[in-house]
Amino acid sequence: MHSNERIQKMCIAALLCAVGILVPLISPVRIQLGPMSFTLASHVALFLALFISPTVAAAVELGTTLGFLLAGFAPVVVLRAASQIVFVLIGSYWLAKQPQIMTSPVRIGLFGLVLGIIHGALEAVVVTLFWFGGATMDGGFVSTVLGLVGVGTVVHSMVDYGIALLIWQPVSRVVHVSVSYRVAASSH
Repeated sequence: MHSNERIQKMCIAALLCAVGILVPLISPVRIQLGPMSFTLASHVALFLALFISPTVAAAVELGTTLGFLLAGFAPVVVLRAASQIVFVLIGSYWLAKQPQIMTSPVRIGLFGLVLGIIHGALEAVVVTLFWFGGATMDGGFVSTVLGLVGVGTVVHSMVDYGIALLIWQPVSRVVHVSVSYRVAASSH
């Protein structure tokens, strides 16, 4: 990779980190239900980074997690954010190896769903540790941890993935740095 390309990717990662930190802090659409928080578009920067490269994805994920820590969010929220490194790295490596995943709506949807399931499972594991560690949470384990956190995260992840795809489609046509996935120019 050339020096200019490394600098470009570093700048893109820094900008996406800033977005990833700002969205949860300033978003007007935030729902808090027990150990689960839903902030619209809070994962968009992660998905955009995932489309670029595994290195950018890891940097953005770690940067946004650090942002949650420095902003004083509850430990369960910070650890949920930290757990996202797994789905981000899986997705970015998978996409780097098989960019053809993004060639059909069915594959695009299945890719997002698989990442959403991994994402939801990881966050449910984090909340489970707090649950069995004695953290007070309303509701039962199945409804709170598996339903609200697990399934809720899958849905939240899919919504943010959809938003990221809508943003990435026009941006990928003008980004002049090698990326894992670029939208093909339409043949109108």
